[in-house]
Formats: sequence, C-alpha cells, structure tokens
Amino acid sequence: MDGAETPTTPSPACRGGLGRGWVLALASLALIVLPLSVHADKIRDLAQVGGVRSNQLIGYGLVVGLDGSGDQTTQAPFTTQSLENMLVQFGITVPANVRPQLKNAAAVTITAQLPPFAKPGQTIDVTVASIGNAKSIRGGELLMTPLRGADGNVYAMAQGSVVVGGVSAQGKSGSSVQVNISASGRVPNGASVERSVASSFASSNGDLMLNLNTPDFTTATRIAEAVNRTYGAGTANAVDGGSVAVRGPADASQRVAWLGAIQALDVNPGDAPARVVVNSRTGTVVIGSEVRVTPAAVAHGSIQVTISEQPQVSQPAPFSKGQTVVVPSSNVQVSEDGGHMFKFGPGTNLDTIVRAVNQVGASPSDLISILQALKQAGALHAELVVI
Repeated sequence: MDGAETPTTPSPACRGGLGRGWVLALASLALIVLPLSVHADKIRDLAQVGGVRSNQLIGYGLVVGLDGSGDQTTQAPFTTQSLENMLVQFGITVPANVRPQLKNAAAVTITAQLPPFAKPGQTIDVTVASIGNAKSIRGGELLMTPLRGADGNVYAMAQGSVVVGGVSAQGKSGSSVQVNISASGRVPNGASVERSVASSFASSNGDLMLNLNTPDFTTATRIAEAVNRTYGAGTANAVDGGSVAVRGPADASQRVAWLGAIQALDVNPGDAPARVVVNSRTGTVVIGSEVRVTPAAVAHGSIQVTISEQPQVSQPAPFSKGQTVVVPSSNVQVSEDGGHMFKFGPGTNLDTIVRAVNQVGASPSDLISILQALKQAGALHAELVVI
C-alpha cells in the first residue's frame, strides 16, 4: 500500500551483524584490558607471612662403605676417634695402643633446612659434605646422625645412602681426572623430623604481617589497596616499604583460609630500581631495564705492548784483542687497535647501551670499565653494584 510505513524491526541479518559488532567491540576491549594484568604477580610471590620461616639444622657424622677413598686417619685423627666412640656404644672396646687405619670411612657434616610447619614423621633432604681429606664419598652410607638447631635441640635424625653428582679418578702415576665435586652429596628424604618448631602464626591473635621479599613503597601500597578493594577498606594497612599488616580472624582455621585467599590476589609490583650488577671475577654484567644514560661520548680501545728479546753476537775485528760477547737487543712496540667512539643520547635505555657496546666488539671486562667510567662521569643514572 502506498504511504505505508516500513517495519522498524531489524531483519535477522541486521541483528546478526549487530551481534557481530558487539563481539568485535568486546574482543577489542579485551585486547586493551588484557595487557594491564600481564605483569601482575600473586601476593604469595611478592611477600612472605611474618612468623613463617624455615630453620637451619646441622650435625656431625660418619659416612662408611667407601671404596678406599675415605679419610687418611694419620692426617684426620678425629675420624678414628668418632669411630671408636661409636663402637663403644655397641659394646666394642678398641685397645688404647691400637690406632685403626681407616680407608672406607669419612667424617662429614650434615646440613638441612627444616621447612615451616614441619611435623614429626615427615622427611626432608640433607646435604652431606666431607670435612677431612676424603677423596670421594660416592657410594657411601651415612650413619644415623642427630641434626640440631641453633638452640641445641635435636629436630631430625639423618641416615641413608649418599648420592654424589661428581666423578673423580686417579692412576698410579698420579694423573687424575675430576668432574664436579665428589666430596659432597645429598641424601633425598634422608632425615626424619623428630620435633616441630613452634610457630607464632598459630598463636597470634593480632594482625597478620606480610613481609615483602623486595622492599618497595609502591608495591606495599598496591598490596594494601588490592586487599582493601576486595575485602573492604581498613582490612590492610601498609606499615612501611617492607611490611603490610592485614586484619585476620581470631580462629586459626579461618585465618588459614583467609590468608590463602589474600595470597591469591593479583598485584602489579612497582618498577625495579635502576641497578647495574657487575661480577668482576667472572665478567658477568647484568643491567636493569630502568637504567638510563645521559648524553655522553665514550672512546674505548685496546693497547698492546710487545717486547721481544733478540740477543746478538758481537764479533771483534781481527788482531784487536777483543772478546766475543753476546749483546742484548730489545724491541718494544706499542700498538692501539680497535679504538672506537660512540655517543649516548639523552634518555638512552638498556637496548641502546647493549647495541652500542656490541657494535664495537667490547668484551665483558671492557663493558665493566665503560660502565665504571660512565658512573664516575655522572652519566650513568643507576646504582652500580660490584660483587
């Protein structure tokens, strides 16, 4: 009919197109929002709970069953003394005028980490290391040894077969080959916990304290904001740059679940400090991403000094009554090769520094010298740490 109004309801095709448009818009929004949480870390990776810590254990014992690679008792008499004391406990008395010459035993120290909340009956790994002159403890058996804490109490008992990753061999002529270290090893699950350590976490009725692994005011503030945003204002409070106080329930079981939920929250940590770490012994250089360099020109080259000695024979003229002597002749040459100069512009970042140094072919030791010179000139805006 002429003049009739056309329906305003969109056709199925139009509705489908509109739906696809919303999908594309949501996908674009997801691509925009997603990078914001890529660098987020869990609170459990950024901070530790106050009062929850491991404890160091140490003990002294004997490793037996070695194939002639144990301690030389003439130079390590404490090994013989330890063995004699052990035999006395089994009712065996060694005559006073007898000094056993042991080859298959070695005196060792045993160290272990007692994890938090460890209970009696659980097992932990131990590390065994020779303290005498044993060549190898491969294939040895660690005898039962008590492991003590800093307070002198026994918290675990260690015993088991020692696993060694190193290999050593020696011939009759004195030639020897060694790969890694064979005088130390580990005993997996080699210690049984005998006593638990009292933790302040179970007995604490106040706030829970989160101690940051790397103190940073920005990270501490963001952790408190994340907790307050999820569980309400006033739940968390940033005490300082290294601690965040969190209110928790009085019941211990509820506090465990409460803390587990808090540790699962995502937080964007603060930027790492601008720092350059240099290991002068190994030549290792680590440059942080926030390191910046102000405008500076650097020239670096290698100077080579060559000194060669070529003795010459001086022969006197006939009938001169002279003597034939050897005259030293020294040749000294100084050459400077590989000299380059490169310029750092304002706000130079890590990529530019590494690219410029690689282009001139500088070695790690050269890079250390360049960085130290830039720091002295005031052009390197970073903390230079030499280890």
